[in-house]
Amino acid sequence: MCNSNGFNGSCCPPAQMFQEKICGNFNGTGAAQIVWTAPAGDYFEGTFQIFNSASSTGPVTGTINPGAVAVGPVPPGSTFSVAATNPTDFTITAPIGTSGTYCITLYKRVLA
Repeated sequence: MCNSNGFNGSCCPPAQMFQEKICGNFNGTGAAQIVWTAPAGDYFEGTFQIFNSASSTGPVTGTINPGAVAVGPVPPGSTFSVAATNPTDFTITAPIGTSGTYCITLYKRVLA
């Protein structure tokens, strides 16, 4: 029965929040590279960061979908980050002669 011996007077325990961090390297190919993808609704928010190496020959950009949220352009030797809601994929476009790292911090709500 709800409201009797439940969690704070309800039938269900509160949702749990989880944080995941994913980091990796990229090398410029001149084409867009999908570096992360997830089904719609899996994450309610994420922070997406690109570091473009100081030895790179040009700027690097990222795109978070849905909504085509831009990360950058990131000039050589710089870092740029953006938060986005309900992310489903992250693409990095890096010209030939560029390299660097990316980090993604994702937040997920799980009902127990």
